[in-house]
Amino acid sequence: MCLAFSASDNNKSSIHPSIHPSIHTVKGISHLLAPLEKVIRQQFIPALTGQTAISDEMRSLLALPCRLGGLNIIDPTEMADRHYQTSERITASLAALIVNQESSYSIDKEEIQKAKKASRFEKQAAQKSTLNKLKSDASSSLRRAIELAGEKEASSWLTVLPIQQHGFHLPKCEFRDALCLRYGLFLKGVPSKCSCGSTLNVDHAMICPKGGFPTIRHNEVRDITADLISEVCSDVAIEPKLNPLSGECLQNRTANRDEGARLDVSARGIWRRGERAFFDIRVFYPNAQSYHQMTLPQIYKNHELEKKRAYGERVREVEGSSFTPLVLSSTGGMGREANTFYKRLASLISDKQDTPYSQTMALIRCRLSFSLLRSAILCVRGTRSSKRHPVHLDCIDSIVSEARLTT
Repeated sequence: MCLAFSASDNNKSSIHPSIHPSIHTVKGISHLLAPLEKVIRQQFIPALTGQTAISDEMRSLLALPCRLGGLNIIDPTEMADRHYQTSERITASLAALIVNQESSYSIDKEEIQKAKKASRFEKQAAQKSTLNKLKSDASSSLRRAIELAGEKEASSWLTVLPIQQHGFHLPKCEFRDALCLRYGLFLKGVPSKCSCGSTLNVDHAMICPKGGFPTIRHNEVRDITADLISEVCSDVAIEPKLNPLSGECLQNRTANRDEGARLDVSARGIWRRGERAFFDIRVFYPNAQSYHQMTLPQIYKNHELEKKRAYGERVREVEGSSFTPLVLSSTGGMGREANTFYKRLASLISDKQDTPYSQTMALIRCRLSFSLLRSAILCVRGTRSSKRHPVHLDCIDSIVSEARLTT
Protein backbone atom coordinates (compact mmCIF):
# COMPACT_ATOMS: atom_id res chain seq x y z
CA MET A 1 0.00 0.00 0.00
CA CYS A 2 2.78 2.42 0.87
CA LEU A 3 4.57 1.62 -2.39
CA ALA A 4 1.39 2.35 -4.35
CA PHE A 5 1.09 5.80 -2.84
CA SER A 6 4.78 6.48 -3.29
CA ALA A 7 4.38 5.73 -7.00
CA SER A 8 1.43 8.08 -7.21
CA ASP A 9 3.65 11.01 -6.20
CA ASN A 10 4.11 11.79 -9.88
CA ASN A 11 0.46 11.16 -10.80
CA LYS A 12 -1.96 12.90 -8.51
CA SER A 13 -5.05 11.09 -9.84
CA SER A 14 -3.73 7.52 -9.75
CA ILE A 15 -5.13 6.71 -6.31
CA HIS A 16 -8.79 7.03 -7.28
CA PRO A 17 -9.32 4.10 -9.68
CA SER A 18 -7.64 1.68 -7.27
CA ILE A 19 -10.03 2.29 -4.35
CA HIS A 20 -13.35 3.14 -5.98
CA PRO A 21 -14.31 -0.39 -7.13
CA SER A 22 -14.20 -1.82 -3.58
CA ILE A 23 -16.10 1.15 -2.18
CA HIS A 24 -18.92 0.67 -4.69
CA THR A 25 -19.33 -3.12 -4.42
CA VAL A 26 -18.52 -4.23 -0.86
CA LYS A 27 -20.78 -3.53 2.10
CA GLY A 28 -19.59 -2.47 5.54
CA ILE A 29 -15.88 -1.98 4.82
CA SER A 30 -15.41 1.53 6.23
CA HIS A 31 -13.41 0.31 9.22
CA LEU A 32 -11.25 -1.87 6.98
CA LEU A 33 -10.23 1.20 4.96
CA ALA A 34 -8.83 3.02 8.01
CA PRO A 35 -5.24 1.87 7.28
CA LEU A 36 -5.63 3.17 3.73
CA GLU A 37 -6.79 6.59 4.99
CA LYS A 38 -3.86 6.59 7.43
CA VAL A 39 -1.39 6.17 4.56
CA ILE A 40 -3.19 8.85 2.52
CA ARG A 41 -3.08 11.33 5.39
CA GLN A 42 0.33 10.59 6.86
CA GLN A 43 2.34 9.75 3.75
CA PHE A 44 0.66 10.56 0.44
CA ILE A 45 -0.62 14.09 1.16
CA PRO A 46 2.61 15.16 2.95
CA ALA A 47 4.60 13.85 -0.05
CA LEU A 48 2.29 15.75 -2.39
CA THR A 49 2.36 19.07 -0.52
CA GLY A 50 5.79 18.95 1.13
CA GLN A 51 4.21 19.39 4.58
CA THR A 52 5.00 17.23 7.60
CA ALA A 53 1.38 17.02 8.76
CA ILE A 54 -2.06 18.40 7.88
CA SER A 55 -4.96 19.51 10.06
CA ASP A 56 -8.42 17.93 10.15
CA GLU A 57 -9.97 20.89 8.34
CA MET A 58 -7.32 20.73 5.61
CA ARG A 59 -7.97 17.00 5.18
CA SER A 60 -11.69 17.69 4.77
CA LEU A 61 -10.92 20.43 2.25
CA LEU A 62 -8.65 18.22 0.14
CA ALA A 63 -11.40 15.60 -0.05
CA LEU A 64 -13.66 18.04 -1.91
CA PRO A 65 -13.63 18.19 -5.73
CA CYS A 66 -11.34 20.71 -7.42
CA ARG A 67 -14.25 22.93 -8.49
CA LEU A 68 -15.05 23.50 -4.80
CA GLY A 69 -11.45 24.20 -3.89
CA GLY A 70 -10.26 20.71 -2.99
CA LEU A 71 -8.09 18.06 -4.68
CA ASN A 72 -10.64 15.22 -4.85
CA ILE A 73 -8.49 13.05 -2.57
CA ILE A 74 -11.42 11.30 -0.91
CA ASP A 75 -11.46 9.86 2.59
CA PRO A 76 -12.37 6.20 1.94
CA THR A 77 -13.64 5.67 5.48
CA GLU A 78 -16.27 8.39 5.01
CA MET A 79 -17.28 7.58 1.45
CA ALA A 80 -17.44 3.77 1.49
CA ASP A 81 -20.96 3.34 2.89
CA ARG A 82 -22.38 6.20 0.80
CA HIS A 83 -20.90 4.81 -2.41
CA TYR A 84 -22.18 1.33 -1.65
CA GLN A 85 -25.69 2.67 -1.02
CA THR A 86 -25.55 4.56 -4.31
CA SER A 87 -24.48 1.43 -6.18
CA GLU A 88 -27.17 -0.63 -4.44
CA ARG A 89 -29.87 1.88 -5.38
CA ILE A 90 -28.86 2.06 -9.03
CA THR A 91 -28.63 -1.73 -9.47
CA ALA A 92 -31.73 -2.58 -7.39
CA SER A 93 -33.90 -3.63 -10.37
CA LEU A 94 -31.15 -5.78 -11.87
CA ALA A 95 -30.38 -7.38 -8.48
CA ALA A 96 -34.07 -8.29 -8.05
CA LEU A 97 -34.09 -10.05 -11.41
CA ILE A 98 -31.00 -12.05 -10.49
CA VAL A 99 -32.37 -13.04 -7.08
CA ASN A 100 -35.68 -14.16 -8.61
CA GLN A 101 -33.84 -16.05 -11.36
CA GLU A 102 -35.94 -14.47 -14.07
CA SER A 103 -35.43 -16.04 -17.51
CA SER A 104 -36.27 -12.78 -19.26
CA TYR A 105 -35.80 -9.25 -18.10
CA SER A 106 -36.56 -5.66 -18.93
CA ILE A 107 -34.59 -2.94 -17.23
CA ASP A 108 -36.19 0.45 -16.71
CA LYS A 109 -33.39 2.72 -17.93
CA GLU A 110 -35.34 5.83 -17.01
CA GLU A 111 -35.61 4.65 -13.41
CA ILE A 112 -31.86 4.01 -13.31
CA GLN A 113 -31.16 7.50 -14.64
CA LYS A 114 -33.41 8.98 -11.94
CA ALA A 115 -31.52 7.03 -9.28
CA LYS A 116 -28.18 8.24 -10.64
CA LYS A 117 -29.43 11.83 -10.70
CA ALA A 118 -30.75 11.63 -7.15
CA SER A 119 -27.47 10.16 -5.91
CA ARG A 120 -25.52 12.87 -7.68
CA PHE A 121 -27.63 15.60 -6.08
CA GLU A 122 -27.19 14.02 -2.64
CA LYS A 123 -23.43 13.86 -3.13
CA GLN A 124 -23.24 17.50 -4.26
CA ALA A 125 -25.41 18.61 -1.33
CA ALA A 126 -23.13 16.79 1.11
CA GLN A 127 -20.05 18.38 -0.47
CA LYS A 128 -21.55 21.87 -0.29
CA SER A 129 -22.52 21.27 3.32
CA THR A 130 -18.92 20.30 4.12
CA LEU A 131 -17.66 23.35 2.27
CA ASN A 132 -19.98 25.72 4.14
CA LYS A 133 -18.93 24.23 7.47
CA LEU A 134 -15.27 24.63 6.56
CA LYS A 135 -15.81 28.27 5.61
CA SER A 136 -17.68 29.03 8.83
CA ASP A 137 -15.04 27.42 11.05
CA ALA A 138 -11.90 28.43 9.11
CA SER A 139 -9.63 31.37 9.80
CA SER A 140 -9.99 34.42 7.57
CA SER A 141 -6.88 33.50 5.57
CA LEU A 142 -8.02 29.93 4.94
CA ARG A 143 -11.53 31.16 4.12
CA ARG A 144 -10.09 33.45 1.45
CA ALA A 145 -7.91 30.61 0.14
CA ILE A 146 -10.98 28.38 -0.17
CA GLU A 147 -12.86 31.12 -1.97
CA LEU A 148 -10.00 31.72 -4.41
CA ALA A 149 -9.46 28.00 -5.05
CA GLY A 150 -13.18 27.61 -5.77
CA GLU A 151 -13.26 30.20 -8.57
CA LYS A 152 -14.23 28.64 -11.87
CA GLU A 153 -10.96 29.37 -13.63
CA ALA A 154 -8.62 28.63 -10.70
CA SER A 155 -8.44 24.82 -10.88
CA SER A 156 -7.85 24.19 -14.58
CA TRP A 157 -4.22 23.27 -13.94
CA LEU A 158 -5.32 20.52 -11.55
CA THR A 159 -7.93 18.83 -13.75
CA VAL A 160 -5.95 18.62 -17.01
CA LEU A 161 -3.59 15.76 -17.85
CA PRO A 162 0.07 16.81 -17.35
CA ILE A 163 1.12 16.72 -21.03
CA GLN A 164 4.43 18.53 -21.36
CA GLN A 165 4.27 19.20 -25.11
CA HIS A 166 1.10 21.25 -24.59
CA GLY A 167 2.55 23.21 -21.68
CA PHE A 168 0.31 21.46 -19.11
CA HIS A 169 3.15 20.16 -16.99
CA LEU A 170 4.80 21.22 -13.76
CA PRO A 171 7.97 19.74 -12.25
CA LYS A 172 7.42 18.13 -8.87
CA CYS A 173 8.92 21.03 -6.93
CA GLU A 174 6.73 23.57 -8.77
CA PHE A 175 3.65 21.40 -8.27
CA ARG A 176 4.28 21.41 -4.53
CA ASP A 177 4.79 25.17 -4.57
CA ALA A 178 1.53 25.54 -6.50
CA LEU A 179 -0.39 23.55 -3.88
CA CYS A 180 1.18 25.58 -1.08
CA LEU A 181 0.18 28.82 -2.81
CA ARG A 182 -3.32 27.49 -3.40
CA TYR A 183 -3.95 26.72 0.27
CA GLY A 184 -1.63 29.16 2.01
CA LEU A 185 0.69 26.41 3.27
CA PHE A 186 4.29 26.92 4.38
CA LEU A 187 6.78 27.22 1.50
CA LYS A 188 10.17 25.66 2.18
CA GLY A 189 13.43 27.15 1.03
CA VAL A 190 12.25 30.76 0.70
CA PRO A 191 14.81 33.38 1.86
CA SER A 192 13.86 35.39 4.91
CA LYS A 193 14.79 38.74 3.33
CA CYS A 194 13.92 40.26 -0.04
CA SER A 195 16.64 42.13 -1.95
CA CYS A 196 14.55 45.29 -1.45
CA GLY A 197 15.14 44.96 2.29
CA SER A 198 11.67 43.81 3.36
CA THR A 199 10.77 40.51 4.98
CA LEU A 200 10.16 38.00 2.19
CA ASN A 201 6.93 36.06 2.40
CA VAL A 202 4.34 35.13 -0.21
CA ASP A 203 2.31 38.30 0.28
CA HIS A 204 5.37 40.47 -0.29
CA ALA A 205 6.77 38.36 -3.14
CA MET A 206 3.56 38.68 -5.17
CA ILE A 207 3.63 42.48 -5.21
CA CYS A 208 7.33 43.41 -4.92
CA PRO A 209 8.40 45.19 -8.13
CA LYS A 210 12.04 44.22 -7.61
CA GLY A 211 13.08 41.93 -10.43
CA GLY A 212 10.07 42.90 -12.55
CA PHE A 213 8.13 39.70 -11.83
CA PRO A 214 4.66 41.35 -11.52
CA THR A 215 5.32 42.96 -14.92
CA ILE A 216 6.33 39.59 -16.39
CA ARG A 217 3.08 38.12 -15.02
CA HIS A 218 1.07 40.89 -16.69
CA ASN A 219 2.93 40.59 -19.99
CA GLU A 220 2.42 36.82 -20.14
CA VAL A 221 -1.35 37.28 -19.97
CA ARG A 222 -1.16 40.11 -22.50
CA ASP A 223 0.80 38.03 -25.01
CA ILE A 224 -1.44 34.96 -24.64
CA THR A 225 -4.50 37.15 -25.14
CA ALA A 226 -3.01 38.81 -28.23
CA ASP A 227 -2.07 35.42 -29.71
CA LEU A 228 -5.60 34.13 -29.19
CA ILE A 229 -7.16 37.25 -30.71
CA SER A 230 -4.91 36.99 -33.77
CA GLU A 231 -6.54 33.64 -34.55
CA VAL A 232 -9.82 35.33 -35.43
CA CYS A 233 -9.24 39.08 -35.76
CA SER A 234 -7.28 41.45 -37.94
CA ASP A 235 -5.11 44.46 -37.13
CA VAL A 236 -4.02 43.02 -33.79
CA ALA A 237 -1.54 45.26 -31.97
CA ILE A 238 0.31 44.94 -28.66
CA GLU A 239 0.65 48.14 -26.64
CA PRO A 240 -1.02 50.37 -29.24
CA LYS A 241 -0.45 54.06 -28.70
CA LEU A 242 -3.57 56.20 -28.26
CA ASN A 243 -4.10 59.27 -30.40
CA PRO A 244 -3.13 62.46 -28.52
CA LEU A 245 -5.87 64.78 -27.36
CA SER A 246 -6.52 67.73 -29.67
CA GLY A 247 -8.96 69.92 -27.81
CA GLU A 248 -11.27 67.17 -26.56
CA CYS A 249 -12.57 67.80 -23.07
CA LEU A 250 -12.82 64.60 -21.04
CA GLN A 251 -15.46 64.75 -18.31
CA ASN A 252 -13.90 62.20 -15.99
CA ARG A 253 -11.28 63.90 -13.84
CA THR A 254 -9.26 60.67 -13.44
CA ALA A 255 -9.12 60.04 -17.19
CA ASN A 256 -5.65 59.40 -18.59
CA ARG A 257 -4.70 62.49 -20.65
CA ASP A 258 -1.03 61.62 -21.23
CA GLU A 259 0.18 62.16 -24.77
CA GLY A 260 2.02 58.83 -24.84
CA ALA A 261 -0.77 56.76 -23.29
CA ARG A 262 -0.88 53.12 -24.39
CA LEU A 263 -3.18 50.17 -23.82
CA ASP A 264 -2.26 46.50 -23.84
CA VAL A 265 -4.01 45.08 -26.91
CA SER A 266 -6.19 46.30 -29.76
CA ALA A 267 -7.91 44.43 -32.60
CA ARG A 268 -10.70 44.71 -35.12
CA GLY A 269 -13.72 42.45 -35.18
CA ILE A 270 -14.03 41.19 -31.61
CA TRP A 271 -17.43 42.69 -30.80
CA ARG A 272 -18.59 43.92 -34.21
CA ARG A 273 -17.24 43.50 -37.70
CA GLY A 274 -14.67 46.15 -38.57
CA GLU A 275 -14.90 47.90 -35.19
CA ARG A 276 -11.63 48.43 -33.35
CA ALA A 277 -11.61 47.36 -29.74
CA PHE A 278 -9.04 48.19 -27.04
CA PHE A 279 -8.22 46.02 -24.04
CA ASP A 280 -6.19 46.73 -20.93
CA ILE A 281 -5.11 43.95 -18.59
CA ARG A 282 -4.63 44.01 -14.85
CA VAL A 283 -3.48 41.09 -12.74
CA PHE A 284 -3.86 41.69 -9.00
CA TYR A 285 -2.88 39.70 -5.92
CA PRO A 286 -6.12 39.07 -3.99
CA ASN A 287 -4.44 38.49 -0.61
CA ALA A 288 -2.80 41.91 -0.51
CA GLN A 289 -3.33 43.80 2.74
CA SER A 290 -5.52 46.44 1.05
CA TYR A 291 -8.07 43.80 0.01
CA HIS A 292 -8.59 42.07 3.36
CA GLN A 293 -11.87 43.85 4.09
CA MET A 294 -13.25 43.44 0.56
CA THR A 295 -15.05 40.56 -1.13
CA LEU A 296 -13.70 39.14 -4.38
CA PRO A 297 -16.58 40.56 -6.49
CA GLN A 298 -15.88 44.00 -5.00
CA ILE A 299 -12.18 43.75 -5.85
CA TYR A 300 -12.86 42.78 -9.46
CA LYS A 301 -15.45 45.52 -9.85
CA ASN A 302 -13.21 48.22 -8.36
CA HIS A 303 -10.37 47.38 -10.74
CA GLU A 304 -12.72 47.34 -13.72
CA LEU A 305 -14.19 50.72 -12.78
CA GLU A 306 -10.72 52.20 -12.27
CA LYS A 307 -9.67 51.10 -15.75
CA LYS A 308 -12.88 52.42 -17.29
CA ARG A 309 -12.49 55.79 -15.60
CA ALA A 310 -8.92 56.04 -16.87
CA TYR A 311 -9.47 54.96 -20.47
CA GLY A 312 -13.13 54.34 -21.30
CA GLU A 313 -14.14 57.90 -22.21
CA ARG A 314 -10.91 58.66 -24.09
CA VAL A 315 -11.14 55.51 -26.21
CA ARG A 316 -14.80 56.15 -26.97
CA GLU A 317 -14.53 59.87 -27.77
CA VAL A 318 -11.08 60.12 -29.34
CA GLU A 319 -10.52 56.68 -30.87
CA GLY A 320 -14.17 56.02 -31.70
CA SER A 321 -13.71 52.49 -30.38
CA SER A 322 -14.78 50.27 -27.51
CA PHE A 323 -12.77 49.62 -24.36
CA THR A 324 -12.83 46.49 -22.19
CA PRO A 325 -10.83 46.07 -18.96
CA LEU A 326 -9.54 42.52 -18.46
CA VAL A 327 -9.07 42.00 -14.73
CA LEU A 328 -7.65 38.71 -13.48
CA SER A 329 -6.43 37.55 -10.10
CA SER A 330 -2.98 36.01 -9.71
CA THR A 331 -4.72 32.80 -8.59
CA GLY A 332 -6.54 32.37 -11.91
CA GLY A 333 -9.91 34.04 -11.37
CA MET A 334 -11.51 36.55 -13.75
CA GLY A 335 -13.67 39.62 -13.40
CA ARG A 336 -17.05 39.87 -15.11
CA GLU A 337 -15.78 41.85 -18.11
CA ALA A 338 -12.83 39.49 -18.65
CA ASN A 339 -15.10 36.47 -18.40
CA THR A 340 -17.44 37.94 -21.02
CA PHE A 341 -14.52 38.76 -23.32
CA TYR A 342 -12.88 35.33 -23.15
CA LYS A 343 -16.24 33.65 -23.74
CA ARG A 344 -16.71 35.80 -26.84
CA LEU A 345 -13.19 34.94 -27.99
CA ALA A 346 -13.80 31.23 -27.42
CA SER A 347 -17.01 31.46 -29.44
CA LEU A 348 -15.21 33.09 -32.39
CA ILE A 349 -12.36 30.56 -32.33
CA SER A 350 -14.71 27.58 -32.04
CA ASP A 351 -16.75 28.84 -35.00
CA LYS A 352 -13.66 29.34 -37.13
CA GLN A 353 -12.05 25.98 -36.29
CA ASP A 354 -15.35 24.07 -36.06
CA THR A 355 -14.62 22.82 -32.55
CA PRO A 356 -17.00 22.62 -29.56
CA TYR A 357 -17.24 25.90 -27.65
CA SER A 358 -16.84 24.15 -24.30
CA GLN A 359 -13.51 22.61 -25.34
CA THR A 360 -12.21 25.92 -26.70
CA MET A 361 -13.18 27.78 -23.53
CA ALA A 362 -11.60 25.09 -21.36
CA LEU A 363 -8.35 25.37 -23.35
CA ILE A 364 -8.25 29.17 -22.99
CA ARG A 365 -8.86 28.93 -19.25
CA CYS A 366 -6.16 26.28 -18.92
CA ARG A 367 -3.60 28.37 -20.82
CA LEU A 368 -4.27 31.39 -18.64
CA SER A 369 -4.28 29.27 -15.48
CA PHE A 370 -0.84 27.79 -16.17
CA SER A 371 0.55 31.19 -17.17
CA LEU A 372 -0.62 32.82 -13.93
CA LEU A 373 0.52 29.84 -11.87
CA ARG A 374 4.05 29.81 -13.30
CA SER A 375 4.26 33.58 -12.85
CA ALA A 376 3.19 33.23 -9.20
CA ILE A 377 5.89 30.63 -8.59
CA LEU A 378 8.41 32.90 -10.31
CA CYS A 379 7.45 35.74 -7.97
CA VAL A 380 8.27 33.54 -4.98
CA ARG A 381 11.30 31.64 -6.30
CA GLY A 382 12.79 34.13 -8.76
CA THR A 383 16.04 35.94 -7.91
CA ARG A 384 15.48 39.64 -7.20
CA SER A 385 18.98 40.99 -7.68
CA SER A 386 19.48 44.38 -9.26
CA LYS A 387 23.25 43.90 -9.53
CA ARG A 388 24.39 43.30 -13.08
CA HIS A 389 27.95 42.68 -14.15
CA PRO A 390 28.38 43.60 -17.82
CA VAL A 391 30.70 41.42 -19.88
CA HIS A 392 33.50 43.26 -21.72
CA LEU A 393 35.51 41.12 -24.11
CA ASP A 394 37.63 43.86 -25.64
CA CYS A 395 40.55 43.20 -23.28
CA ILE A 396 40.57 39.44 -22.66
CA ASP A 397 44.31 39.23 -22.05
CA SER A 398 44.28 41.77 -19.23
CA ILE A 399 41.22 40.23 -17.60
CA VAL A 400 42.76 36.73 -17.66
CA SER A 401 46.02 38.06 -16.29
CA GLU A 402 44.39 40.14 -13.57
CA ALA A 403 42.05 37.37 -12.46
CA ARG A 404 44.76 34.70 -12.78
CA LEU A 405 42.50 32.47 -14.81
CA THR A 406 43.92 29.06 -15.64
CA THR A 407 43.89 28.01 -19.28
